[in-house]
Amino acid sequence: MVICDAPRPRNANATRQAILEAARERFCSESYDDVGMRDIARDVGVDAALISRYFGSKEDLFVAVLDSCKNGRDLMDGSREDFGERLAREIIYGEVMPCQDEGAGAKMRGLLILLRSVGSTKAMDVVQRTSNSRFFDPLTQWIGGKNAPVRARLAAGLIMGMAIGRELSDGYASLDEEQKTEMARRMAVALQGLVDD
Repeated sequence: MVICDAPRPRNANATRQAILEAARERFCSESYDDVGMRDIARDVGVDAALISRYFGSKEDLFVAVLDSCKNGRDLMDGSREDFGERLAREIIYGEVMPCQDEGAGAKMRGLLILLRSVGSTKAMDVVQRTSNSRFFDPLTQWIGGKNAPVRARLAAGLIMGMAIGRELSDGYASLDEEQKTEMARRMAVALQGLVDD
C-alpha cells in the first residue's frame, strides 16, 4: 500500500484515477466492509470528502472499481486449446493474485474483488447484479455450444473455488513443487474438458 504524504497536485483526472487505483488495491486485498473511505483518502493523500465528490458513496466507488477491472472475457485471452493449462498455472502458481499487477493478475482482479466482498451484505447486492455481466455471461458466450451455461458455471466454480483455496492456504505453500504440478495438471484437464465438451 502506497501512502502519500506530499500534497497531490491539482489535476482532477489524475486525482480521480489515483483514488480509483487506491480503492481497487484496497478492495482487492480487503473485504468491502473492511475498506474505509478515510483509508483510501490517506493512501492517496486527499481528504475523504473529495472521494465522495468524485464517486459518491462507498457503494458507488465499489461499482467504479469493478467497472475499472477487466471482466471475465479477459480470462479467455489466448489460445482456446491451452485455456485449462493457462488458467490452472495462473491460479496454482499465483500468477493471477497480485492486485497491482497489470499482466496476468489483472485478468482475475475483478473476480478476486467479488470473492473478497461476497460476505458483505452491502456489497452482495452489487456482486449479484454484476457477476453475470462481468463474469458468467462472457464465459458462457466464449464456451458456446451445447449446455454452455452449465459448462460455464462449472468452470467458473472450479476457477473461483481454486482461487479461494489459494487464499485460504497461503498460496498452496504447504504443497511441494511436485504436488503443485499435479494439481495444476488435474485442474487443467478438468477446465479444458468443460471448454471442449
